[in-house]
Amino acid sequence: ALTLAAALLVPAAHALVVPLSGWTPVNGNANVWIDPAGACLLREERLNQPFPAFSLEEDALKFALRLQASLAKSKVQDIVTQPVERAGTWAVLAAYTHEDKNSGVLYRISQLYLSDAGQLRTITGSSALHEGSSCVNDMRDFIRYLAD
Repeated sequence: ALTLAAALLVPAAHALVVPLSGWTPVNGNANVWIDPAGACLLREERLNQPFPAFSLEEDALKFALRLQASLAKSKVQDIVTQPVERAGTWAVLAAYTHEDKNSGVLYRISQLYLSDAGQLRTITGSSALHEGSSCVNDMRDFIRYLAD
C-alpha cells in the first residue's frame, strides 16, 4: 500500500500535448510533432541531467546569460535568451539561428528549458529561417506562452 501511495505522489511523465490545429505526432511519437505542411517541427526531450526549478526570475536570468554564452561557443547565431514564467516558477527561453552543416539550410530555433522533477526537459521548435507559414508564429507562441 505504501508503494502505491508513493507512486500516486510522483507526477507521471507525460507526452507533449500540442494544441495547434492540424499538428500530428511524427510516426506516432508524441514527443515530436509536425504541422500539416511540414514546415515546422516541435520536439520534447527529457534529459538525464539535473536542472533546478527557478523560483526567482533573477536565478533564471543568470542561467539565461550562461546559456547565451554557451550557445555562442557552439557557433549558432542571433542568440536571444530570457526568463519566462511558468505556473509560479521560471523557465528559460532561447532563440537562435542554426545552420545544418550537411545542407547549408539555416533554421530558426526556439527552445524552452524547464525543470521536470529536478531534471532538464526541453521543448524545441524549428523552421527554416525565412519560412512564411502561419505555423511559425503559432509554434513560437506555443513555446513562449503555453508549453510547460
